[in-house]
Amino acid sequence: MQSPQAILFDLDGTLADTAPDLAAAINSMRLKRQLPPVQYNSLRPFASAGARGLIGAGFNITPEQPEYEAMRVEFLNQYESAIAVHSNLFRHVPDLLRGLDVMEIPWGIVTNKAMRFTKPLIPLLDLQESRCVISGDTTAHAKPHPAPLLEAARQLGIRAENCWYIGDDLRDIQAAEAAGMTSIAAAWGYCGATEPKHWKADAIIDSPLELLELVRAKHLQTAGS
Repeated sequence: MQSPQAILFDLDGTLADTAPDLAAAINSMRLKRQLPPVQYNSLRPFASAGARGLIGAGFNITPEQPEYEAMRVEFLNQYESAIAVHSNLFRHVPDLLRGLDVMEIPWGIVTNKAMRFTKPLIPLLDLQESRCVISGDTTAHAKPHPAPLLEAARQLGIRAENCWYIGDDLRDIQAAEAAGMTSIAAAWGYCGATEPKHWKADAIIDSPLELLELVRAKHLQTAGS
């Protein structure tokens, strides 16, 4: 692993704990159908998997089923109406971002969340200092395709191989590998159905401060070489 010239982050489950509002949207849909709410801990692991994962967890419905598309639209509308009621940055993420700023390492966001949601959410989470925000519909492809990560590198003016990408889902690691970036698994996030140790990431970190220490160590190593 070489010292990064830029750091790119996934949003949901990496920088921000958005699961409470995503889970609330599912349970609002269940309430309308006179169904009992799903336990939050059962929905949380699917928060990085978008509508597909959450609708699957909340209703056991897959995209192949005829009712899925209408439920997807309903879910997105419900989420949009209460997008940042309980969402917050994970603990120590502000410290991490301030530390990168001190080291003059630019950072950006690459998420599969559509711009419809990222545009209002980023300022509400106080992430507007991000040097780029690549949403799920910014390019023709979403992660795990490398196109969003490559677009972020292009916007930053930094070669992809000089970027680190941090995410809490297997798709993030796959996208980073396909883009030629250093891949780092954020084990504090939602992580989905498989454990990060199985993702073949270049590194696994347990906290934002651990990432900051890793960046500092690589930065000092490069400066001293």
